Amino acid sequence: MNNLIVTGGAGFIGSNFVHYVVKHHSEVKHITVLDKLTYAGNRANLAGLPKDRVELVVGDVCDAPLVDKLVQNADAVVHYAAESHNDNSLLDPSPFIQTNIIGTYTLIQACRKYDVRYHHISTDEVYGDLPLREDLPGHGEGKGEKFTPESRYNPSSPYSSSKASSDLLVRAWVRSFGLRATISNCSNNYGPYQHIEKFIPRQVTNILSGIRPKLYGNGKNVRDWIHTNDHSRAVWLILTQGEIGETYLIGADGEKNNKEVLEAILKLMDQPADAYDQVKDRPGHDMRYAIDSTKLRQELGWEPEFTDFEKGLRHTIDWYREHEDWWKAEKAEVEAKYAKNGQ
Repeated sequence: MNNLIVTGGAGFIGSNFVHYVVKHHSEVKHITVLDKLTYAGNRANLAGLPKDRVELVVGDVCDAPLVDKLVQNADAVVHYAAESHNDNSLLDPSPFIQTNIIGTYTLIQACRKYDVRYHHISTDEVYGDLPLREDLPGHGEGKGEKFTPESRYNPSSPYSSSKASSDLLVRAWVRSFGLRATISNCSNNYGPYQHIEKFIPRQVTNILSGIRPKLYGNGKNVRDWIHTNDHSRAVWLILTQGEIGETYLIGADGEKNNKEVLEAILKLMDQPADAYDQVKDRPGHDMRYAIDSTKLRQELGWEPEFTDFEKGLRHTIDWYREHEDWWKAEKAEVEAKYAKNGQ
C-alpha cells in the first residue's frame, strides 16, 4: 500500500481519514487527495500534513482522463467524494446524480482497467429509515430493529438514492468484471472539520455566533452517531483486511434523537435546555437510523473508541470554538440559505 488515492480527501470524513493514515500508517508512502474543492472541500483541512506524503490534486471524479492518469499508479482507491446534503439534493438533485453515480462509475472503470483495489464509502441512508423505538410493539422495549448488510435498499431522497445507485454499481462490477472492491455503509459522523451546514456544527456555531439553534420539527428523528476517528479506523481495517465483494456496516451504538443531541450541546455550552427554535421539518425526513456492526466487529475485530458521546461532543465543540477562523467567513451565507427555506 505505497500509493493511496483518497477522493474527497479535503472534505470532512475524507480529510480525517487522511490525517489518520498519515499518523498511524507510515507504510503508506504517498497519498493523492483528489478533490473538486466545492463548498464542502477545504484546503485548510489538510493543513500541517507532510507535503512529501500528501498531494492535493484539484479535480473532478467525473473527469475520466484525470482519473485514469492517477489510478494507473495507485495501489488502492478509497472513494469518499460525494455530494452529501439531503436538503441540497431536494433543491437540486443534478449534482448528486453527476458526482455520486457518474463519478463512481468513472473510478471503478479505472480501477477495473488497472486492477487497483477499491473501497467505496457509503451511508446508512441507502436503507431508508426504521420505526422509532417508541412506535415499536411493547412500547419500544429494547433497541428494536437495526440495519444489517442484508437490509433492503429503500432510499428516501435524491441524495440517498444516488448513493444506493453507486453501491449497486460497485456490486455489479465486482460480480461482472472481478473488481477488487469492498463497501462500507456508515452512520452519522461527527467531529472536527465538518461543514457548518450539518446538524451538530450548525448548532455549535449558531451558539458561538449568538444565533438561536434550530430544530427540525419535533426533533424525534433518531441518528446513530459515530466519531469520525472511529470511522477512519474501520475503513482502514476493511481496506486492508476486508473480504473482496463484501459490505460492512460501521456504527458505534450511538442512537440519539435530534432533540437529545441539541440539548446536550446546549448543556455543554452553558445554555438553557430550551434555548432553541423549532423550524419546519425537512420533506421526507427519515425517522430513525440504527446500525448493526456485528459483522465488522466479529470478522475484523473493530471496536469504537469514542463510546462516551458527551465526551466526543465536548471534544468537537472545543474544536469549533478554537478554530473560528475555519468557519466564520461562511456562517452568514449558510444561515441565509437556511432562512430562505424557513429552516
